[in-house]
Amino acid sequence: MRSLLRILFVLFLSSSLLAAGWLAYYVFKPLPGHGEVLVVLPKGAGSRQIMALLGEKGVIKDDLRFLALVRLLREIERDNPPKLRAGEFHVPLGLTPLQVIRFLHTAKPVQYRVTIPEGLTMAQVADIFAKQGWADRAVFLQLCQDKKFLNKLGVRADSLEGYLFPETYSLVRGETDEQILITSMVRRFFAVWKELNPTELSAQEAKYSPQQLLILASIVEKETGAASERKTIAGVFYNRLRIGMRLQSDPTTIYGIKDFNGNLTKADLLAETPYNTYVISGLPIGPICNPGKAALEAVLHPAEVPYLYFVSKNDGSHQFSRTLEEHNRAVSVYQKRKN
Repeated sequence: MRSLLRILFVLFLSSSLLAAGWLAYYVFKPLPGHGEVLVVLPKGAGSRQIMALLGEKGVIKDDLRFLALVRLLREIERDNPPKLRAGEFHVPLGLTPLQVIRFLHTAKPVQYRVTIPEGLTMAQVADIFAKQGWADRAVFLQLCQDKKFLNKLGVRADSLEGYLFPETYSLVRGETDEQILITSMVRRFFAVWKELNPTELSAQEAKYSPQQLLILASIVEKETGAASERKTIAGVFYNRLRIGMRLQSDPTTIYGIKDFNGNLTKADLLAETPYNTYVISGLPIGPICNPGKAALEAVLHPAEVPYLYFVSKNDGSHQFSRTLEEHNRAVSVYQKRKN
């Protein structure tokens, strides 16, 4: 009986040593290679799928011992088990499987910088994210008009037009979706708004609601690309609002035209839409784009100017006038130059 036990013990010990050697040979043996490869680990991918993806890229040998190693490390290092996270990683070649697991546990995913310019509409913002593969356009726009989602973000409006703050965002594959994108943009908007007016209300905020100020900022954004003019143009619009004069802003009218073809006609200027400020008095019913920081600052702190009119000089800047007579002369001059 004792002899049988000794034989069984020796067999067990031998097989354990062979198994340990079999695993160790894999764990500590790197595949040949130099440089690095981009590996995409999808959200929700399990260890087996990750092993296959790493194998396809030549980072490791696609072998069941990789799964055994992952499980073993989780048992040994229960306080801080290595995690194979989702994302895109530049993984060096020539690492052992153990080093690969350690690398993926600590490595920072590849970050992409996506710039959203000032003055884009909600739909145009959705187009940028959709084109670069960050969002589904339809889902993005649906969320931008979902009242429950808007309430959650602290937005009391019919849509997020105006609240998608234009900036350069750092995004990571596998860690970004439509809700995350929209939430980060809206939070940035509120942070900038607070930064521009951290203490007491401005004179404009005492007269107009935050939504009205945002609407006006979106108009200022679309009216000029010259940063030096924004506060002056805001001052002109406040002057018009104060005396009950219509804003007569082409960009607002254009926003209200479905499938605008680039040619603003007299019929367009006479069309009754909630955005046509040639027809309606006061502000349109909502923002016409997503304004940047300078346009927001312009409506919060406009220039005190005597002007009621302005016309394009055809170089990105404008000629400002006090009276209609002055304005008509300026229009004649700059239209001739344009022709």
